[in-house]
Amino acid sequence: QVQLVESGGGLVQAGGSLRLSCAASGSLFRMTSMGWYRQTPGNPREWVATITSGGNTNYAEAVKGRFTISRDGNKNTVYLQMNNLKSDDTAAYYCNAAGYLGLISNIRPYWGQGTQVTVSS
Repeated sequence: QVQLVESGGGLVQAGGSLRLSCAASGSLFRMTSMGWYRQTPGNPREWVATITSGGNTNYAEAVKGRFTISRDGNKNTVYLQMNNLKSDDTAAYYCNAAGYLGLISNIRPYWGQGTQVTVSS
């Protein structure tokens, strides 16, 4: 069973920083792209950032220049460094990975359980 476990959320003042981590369990689990999404109550889940297996990154306009996504392939871990946080960044943040066990034809999306980020103004 593969699990994505997030950590690093919390309460921070506007202008502050937080670093989220997401670790995938299972030594035989392989991931291609990994990313972060966020969601506020009553709203659909919103894409934040993605990093490919080759290290290419993409960001939503709302976070570009403030957030940095990175990954440690050896540890099957993805990070989201969030700087200059704003109250609009308050949300539950979810880790996402396109991964597989065994054959790449088994690839499918995996989700973490979410970690809350609250930015006070």
